[in-house]
Amino acid sequence: MRIFVFFLLTTVSCSPLKKYEKTAAKWENEIVKLENLDNSQDYTKNQILFIGSSSIRLWKSIKKDLKPYEVIKRAYGGARYTDLIHFTERLVSPHDIKAVGIFVANDITGGENDLSPKEVLKLAKYIVKQIRTSHKTSSVFFIETTPTPKRWKAWSKISQANDLIKEFCASNDRLFFISTRNYFIGDNGLPTEEYFVRDNLHLNLKGYTLWSNIIKENLKSIIGSN
Repeated sequence: MRIFVFFLLTTVSCSPLKKYEKTAAKWENEIVKLENLDNSQDYTKNQILFIGSSSIRLWKSIKKDLKPYEVIKRAYGGARYTDLIHFTERLVSPHDIKAVGIFVANDITGGENDLSPKEVLKLAKYIVKQIRTSHKTSSVFFIETTPTPKRWKAWSKISQANDLIKEFCASNDRLFFISTRNYFIGDNGLPTEEYFVRDNLHLNLKGYTLWSNIIKENLKSIIGSN
């Protein structure tokens, strides 16, 4: 009995939700706004749901760019895995969808509060676990965190996290990884600045065009032609 209680307490204390519980409140209003979109938008069962951070949120032409695939966008600026774990089920479970696409790029930025690549992997696994509670057979894919001029100094750690998630996806059914790095790094070995807006972090129109082409090409093998 003591062993069971100790195991239970250890499991609860080690839960990412408990470890990062303070990160949830900051984004609650944004999540409610995203949830309210379900009351004003209609969907079919062929939709791909995209969740994550600002590169998804700012993708205003996503529906046009990804045609003929049908998409739902549920992202908020500044999203990290440390806060998305609190909202994944709320954003995903209400939707009857073919696939879930995930792009989160703010847990490693070159700052003092960066996670380790292994911690990013742990949270990515946790999010997949949350998605599987309501969507056991839907395809789930991670889009690689893009190499950007602004965060190039942190690319070594970012790329390590990308590689760990890629390995995780390769060993699981209906789990996929869309690699983008080779398209955004030029012949000089640096991120190609022409794909980014002035902040050297977010994509411009040319960058989104490239991104969408990469994603669409991969969707053919992930969920087939629409």
